Amino acid sequence: MKIEKFIETIGADYFVGVPDSQLKALCNYLMDKYGIDPGHHIVAANEGNCVATAAGYHLATGKVPVVYLQNSGEGNIINPVASLLNEKVYGIPMIFIVGWRGEPGVHDEPQHIYQGEVTLKLLEDMGIDSFVLRSETADDEVEGVMASFREKLQAGKDVAFVISKGALTGAPEVEYKNDYLMTREEAIRHIVEVSGEDPIVCTTGKASRELFEIREANNQSHKYDFLTVGSMGHSSSIALGIALSKPNKRIWCIDGDGAALMHMGAMAVIGANKPKNLIHIVINNEAHESVGGVPTVAGQVNFVDIAKACGYQYAAAVSTYSELDDELQKIKETNQLCFLELKCSKESRTDLGRPTNSPLANKQIFTENMRL
Repeated sequence: MKIEKFIETIGADYFVGVPDSQLKALCNYLMDKYGIDPGHHIVAANEGNCVATAAGYHLATGKVPVVYLQNSGEGNIINPVASLLNEKVYGIPMIFIVGWRGEPGVHDEPQHIYQGEVTLKLLEDMGIDSFVLRSETADDEVEGVMASFREKLQAGKDVAFVISKGALTGAPEVEYKNDYLMTREEAIRHIVEVSGEDPIVCTTGKASRELFEIREANNQSHKYDFLTVGSMGHSSSIALGIALSKPNKRIWCIDGDGAALMHMGAMAVIGANKPKNLIHIVINNEAHESVGGVPTVAGQVNFVDIAKACGYQYAAAVSTYSELDDELQKIKETNQLCFLELKCSKESRTDLGRPTNSPLANKQIFTENMRL
């Protein structure tokens, strides 16, 4: 279905979301039409934020908002859907547009498989009526479904369109870029050179894919790395748990700006515990680059000041490779909780591969190495 026709059919003009590659047509359409506009389109830190922001819009206007998300974000919406939106509480109507990663029968990555299996069941359990939009779905069928959905929305209920692979088409091309010169992959290569045999916990998305390929190119073992292929926003907490449990090992966490924003409270917990052996690195390209490049709000956030306020004992930012090398050597030699922000460009190789080891195999060799 053409994205413009889909938007016309649902009849909404207020959207809050977390980008998804399955919803690239929607994201590009919204960025082309509205950009980031508080009156029409907001990119939130996490899916729960989306629901709450959209609820505020409804309370202020009486209109029905749209929340878009990847199905991996369903877990983040359960609490506000059940305890805020539900008709037994406030009865706030909302349209969800959910990208269906890991749809049964459609090839996808390991972290999406189980989430794909339970996607429709989770919506059902939350009392959200859903309709699966597929590439072969006719426009008039969607119009009929939306007519039925409007009755439910008027009754204070929530509905969802679950978007199958390739179901939305026709979006304009949108160029996403910034002015930084460092690339994420080259920055990770510099981190690998300095970290040696120290364990690295790497965030989800292309960062983990690049780390895996750097190890391959260096003929190094993958036993040093835990690749957080799912659970976006939780790498720093995983690294905290490891650092507190292994105080004699230096632990590096390679994080992303979208991930750091998604669960920023983790930084407060890390700062309060002050593990002297943890180095937290946020690669900030001001974008959800792994799912298409839609901007985050990280260009307006001072991560260094946040880290210091949270209790990190050392925090700095770099935007060139020479600055990066100087800071990496400095923080490697210190014995305190450190934070480093790397300001990088929005780009990656078009031929970037994916880890050839399964997540279970990654866990096994990583935990075996940690116990030595």
